[in-house]
Amino acid sequence: MSEDHYERSLIVHRQLRGKLGIISKLPINDCDALSLAYTPGVARPCEEIAKDKSLARTLTIKGNSVAVVSDGSAVLGLGNIGPEAAIPVMEGKAILFKEFANIDAWPICLDTQDAEAIVSTVRVIAPVFGGINLEDISAPRCFEIEERLQDLGIPVFHDDQHGTAIVLLAALINACKVTNRQMTSLRVVINGAGAAGTAIAKLLRCINFDPRLCESVKELVVCDSRGAIHSGRTDLNDSKKEILNFTNRGDRVGSLKEVLVGMDVFIGVSKADLLNGDDIKSMADDPIIFAMANPVPEIMPDLARDAGAGVVGTGRSDFPNQVNNLLAFPGVFRGALDAGATRVTDKMKLAAAIALAASTEDVSAEQVLPNPLDRHVAPLVAAAVQKAFREL
Repeated sequence: MSEDHYERSLIVHRQLRGKLGIISKLPINDCDALSLAYTPGVARPCEEIAKDKSLARTLTIKGNSVAVVSDGSAVLGLGNIGPEAAIPVMEGKAILFKEFANIDAWPICLDTQDAEAIVSTVRVIAPVFGGINLEDISAPRCFEIEERLQDLGIPVFHDDQHGTAIVLLAALINACKVTNRQMTSLRVVINGAGAAGTAIAKLLRCINFDPRLCESVKELVVCDSRGAIHSGRTDLNDSKKEILNFTNRGDRVGSLKEVLVGMDVFIGVSKADLLNGDDIKSMADDPIIFAMANPVPEIMPDLARDAGAGVVGTGRSDFPNQVNNLLAFPGVFRGALDAGATRVTDKMKLAAAIALAASTEDVSAEQVLPNPLDRHVAPLVAAAVQKAFREL
């Protein structure tokens, strides 16, 4: 990403004073239109909804609206920058919902990082929204918040977890085709035990997924800043202890570099410049590398390829194989809203990943995912998600 993009973005935001606005679907050009949109005519839909709350989905914006909720505690690679500083990202998310899935979304940036307060706030604002997209909330609070909101009766989806996991799985499915591997034979290392790393680990090990539909990788080790998460560690929080229930069955110990020896896949959701060419050479032949730290990946793509990597992906748009959540969340929510789903199930997430992988044309080492700007992707993902919900 060039410095020019940062400066131009600042100029655009200042000129526009934000990226969102409201456009009326009903022009108010005369008194008749005013009477339909507001008093007295508006009383009738109010009365009907009062008798049957479900009619809000068809008589109001609820059926096509999503709240993008953040507390500003884990924004991009910037960290805990607070709710005001998070607004530009949440605005951006909202316009992507509109551009790629025609969903009306709105940023809700909360001035609290207390899990109880966030859960309570989302509950009281939920009536106007058809779905809740949790965004940039730090781990481990994000796990608790999402879980406690699953009874709202509308889809609640933490994109940093599941959007990342969906796109990563799709990329890995196609990377296996390129490198002539089977998912069930893969030996994988994930570096980063936060929201994204945990969700990816659960998806790759098919935790809570139907084993008849989901193929689990053979071996999976998760590392944090202190190396492999193993049974001898006495510094693990509850979420990392849970990870041990389904990872590192061989109880490997050591640093990331030590654990990586002989493995097939590296997935990085951590920080810049952790690996070098020798680390890639220590892995199995033609290893698959998804180094997704932003803006600087765990290893630059050219270094990984020169060291023998078979497929390389990053989180950046200026390199091939960008693992971008834009390929997942618009279609996931479009499908969930169209299905009238009360939650986003594991089956729906898996269906999204499989549909995304299948939507990639001319799969190659340089193309294991579609272009994030491909407008054909979201409808395909939405159809698969909708079908998966209706088959429950």
